[in-house]
Amino acid sequence: MISSEQLAFVSVPAFLMVTSGWLSTWRTPTTWLRSAILHLAAGVVFSVVAVELIPDLVRDHRPIETVIGFSLGVVAMLGLRAVSHNAEASAEEAALVPSRKVPLGLLAGVAIDVLVDGFMIGIGFAAGAKEGRLLAVALAVELVSLGLAVAASLNKRGLQRASVLKALFALVGTFLCGAIVGITLLQRLPEHLLAGILAFGAAALLFLVTEELLTEAHEEPESPMLTALFFVGFLFLLVLGMMT
Repeated sequence: MISSEQLAFVSVPAFLMVTSGWLSTWRTPTTWLRSAILHLAAGVVFSVVAVELIPDLVRDHRPIETVIGFSLGVVAMLGLRAVSHNAEASAEEAALVPSRKVPLGLLAGVAIDVLVDGFMIGIGFAAGAKEGRLLAVALAVELVSLGLAVAASLNKRGLQRASVLKALFALVGTFLCGAIVGITLLQRLPEHLLAGILAFGAAALLFLVTEELLTEAHEEPESPMLTALFFVGFLFLLVLGMMT
């Protein structure tokens, strides 16, 4: 079962996603601000992988499980990206026709992303309480950027603020389901299976950083300040890990 501490840390990313999305319905964030948040999110997620998950894998000395888990993680993320991008592409085509209906294709693609994010927190807590807490903090930054993006997209389609909030709460519910299922299923894994799951999570998070966060962040022209935010995020999680 999920503990109260785990539930509290899982709730932080969910709360921030809804809050950021709700605020953006009042004032649309600039592309620079969203790029800055994406750079910061990439830095903190990469830091968790490099500082917490990879050292755990090296210490376990299970190369076969690591290779299998890492490979499956890459394959799974490539498959999920194809599915989510197809759903989002269909939604974009539908958006060419003026309509105030909720774009289910777009939300389906985002729902896949947040479901995986929630499951990643389950993997983090399977590795240890510290890893789970840090991963929850890291993904909280990512979900802030995602909340801004979803709300901005729905606003462009002319949806009312109440409809945007309903969509955000539905996505948050998906995220929480992924986290609860992940924590419940993975908390008592045998050690040899845990190594494979950690490798899977490391691959999925690296994919998130390189193929999602940084790719979207670079839609805004790069600047020294934006680049620096990646390293600020990395350093923040590195120091936070030292202090906890």
